[in-house]
Amino acid sequence: MIEHGPLLERLLAGEFICAVSDESAFRKLQDEEVREQIDIYLRPLNRRLATNEDRSVHFLAWRQLNEDAREQLSRQLGETVNSLLPLLEWLQLVQEALGQDSLAAPGDVLKPAEFSAKCEDNQSLRERLERLATDPFFGSQSEQLDAQMKQVFKRLKEHGYLLQPHADRQVFLVTAKIDYLVELVRFIRDEENLPVDDEAPARQETLL
Repeated sequence: MIEHGPLLERLLAGEFICAVSDESAFRKLQDEEVREQIDIYLRPLNRRLATNEDRSVHFLAWRQLNEDAREQLSRQLGETVNSLLPLLEWLQLVQEALGQDSLAAPGDVLKPAEFSAKCEDNQSLRERLERLATDPFFGSQSEQLDAQMKQVFKRLKEHGYLLQPHADRQVFLVTAKIDYLVELVRFIRDEENLPVDDEAPARQETLL
């Protein structure tokens, strides 16, 4: 398992692995034997390798929802739910500002400068961006459009929804954690028992 050590550390730290965030690691996780080795290692930790419905992103989930796991899962779910509205608003804002037919998808290229230009030319988009940037999740305290935009992209990068391939270039790639977010929204929409309770279905354990 030594060769998988760095990958395990990242997964245990809560990272989401996809073809955009780390193509090499993602290819490794396409190998059933590798996945089995990782799961065997994780079993004593009460964790397991999980993926979304489209298998576009891999992450860790709890193996059994014991008391400790349930407590952590409920806290994690609560934190995620609090960030859902600003994240969904951002997705809708990107879609409208860039004139796209669908939400941002893994591999899409986003440029803050292009996004800012669209918002500057549209007062409605500008006001929505300002409200979004000052949301506690993004936490911008600036009144300047460019600064607000940079803060939004910074936070999205910190939370793994965007990847910046080159530190000196303001060009970002959407990661497959977006797919996880969309599935989570559908899950919350379909579920009535939140936060996690004793009758929590397997889908909660799978997603989180």
